[in-house]
Amino acid sequence: MTQTYYFIGIKGSGMSALALILHDMGNTVLGSDITQYTFTQRGLAQAGIEMLPFDPDNLKPGYTVICGNSFTDEHPEVVKAHELGLKFYRYHQFVGELMKPYTSIGVAGAHGKTSTTGLLAHTLSGIDKTSYLIGDGTGKGTPDSKFFVFEADEYRRHFLAYSPDYLIMTNIDFDHPDYYTGIEDVYSAFQTEAEQVQKAIFAWGDDEWLRKIHADVPVYYYGTKDTDDFIAKNITRTTTGSSFDAFHHNELIGHFHVPLFGEHSVLNALAVVAVAYTEKLDADFIARELASFSGVKRRFSEKKMANAVIIDDYAHHPSEIKATLDAARQKYPDQQVVAVFQPHTFSRTIAYLDEFAETLSKADAVYVTPIFTSARETSGSVSAEDLQAKVTKPGAVIKLDDMSALLDYDNAVFVFMGAGDIQKYEVAFEDLLSHGELK
Repeated sequence: MTQTYYFIGIKGSGMSALALILHDMGNTVLGSDITQYTFTQRGLAQAGIEMLPFDPDNLKPGYTVICGNSFTDEHPEVVKAHELGLKFYRYHQFVGELMKPYTSIGVAGAHGKTSTTGLLAHTLSGIDKTSYLIGDGTGKGTPDSKFFVFEADEYRRHFLAYSPDYLIMTNIDFDHPDYYTGIEDVYSAFQTEAEQVQKAIFAWGDDEWLRKIHADVPVYYYGTKDTDDFIAKNITRTTTGSSFDAFHHNELIGHFHVPLFGEHSVLNALAVVAVAYTEKLDADFIARELASFSGVKRRFSEKKMANAVIIDDYAHHPSEIKATLDAARQKYPDQQVVAVFQPHTFSRTIAYLDEFAETLSKADAVYVTPIFTSARETSGSVSAEDLQAKVTKPGAVIKLDDMSALLDYDNAVFVFMGAGDIQKYEVAFEDLLSHGELK
């Protein structure tokens, strides 16, 4: 029976993906959010899903309400939903219920969740009926699906609402310093989630914390060493992508190519191969689908303007920045790489100040924007200038109203990175390019 679902915060990346799934399943879907444009709303608009400004009067009797996790119980629409006695779910609670009828496969990790979820969803969709929820705002609800692929976010332990059949764990790292007290606290969250997995866990073998994970189901490790269960060998990285042979112990599964870049792309693809192999899917079909993957939103998204390459990426942690710059070097080995980085929140910038500087310095030049603040954290004792001062490569703090310093680089690769609104800096740079050539 179809229902009417109302989303509080419908433009959130996970929320918009879930809205698309429920729409595909024949339900009526609408919701509210800020009026500013976000990259997630294009898919909602294409599906004809109504997006309203926040207003308690939007809520009507009979609605089932799904609320984004960034909205408190004091939010006027949340208050109104309870006053009307509407069915009310937090995002992660609803996803936990939604996945139960399917063979569910989650992807967890401090980094690489979205890219791996997208690659897994693409691969399985080409082989069997698959519904999926990806953290870039992409979602699809396929009738009579066998598989449900979803991103499992560790923030505030939200993924503990999930008891999936399978879980990929890409890594454990200290992130979200506004919530987690340290790496041991992050590990404890992953360990608790591991105990809820129903069939098997696939974990990156080089991660010392993942090696400590124990569960009542098999824990298979993937990587490049003989101590792993699923192993990538004969790895080739070129300007067209990455290729490898996948083995399960000493047994060759097959040869695989992904049109993706960076060492992490091989590991993500190997994790997908491991899950598909465990589900007894044909290796030739897996290879065919991996080879046709075009990437996910805001993960190494490229465009060319004038004689510049502009890359947009969500990277906002030192490990992610390292992976993104590595990918840029692989695909564009003969060009200068210019990093434009927007630090995301004061707490994360303070926690990783030295690591940010060291990792960003792997680029040929580094430009830092003012720190992006969050609703939970509007000020702090660190600045973009503090970070820039520690960077060892040429560059400066760059402001939205003057991006002209970037015009000094000819035939370069500009990597814009951040989880806030870094895209407005990209637009400003593109406007400069459209009005004149690089020097």
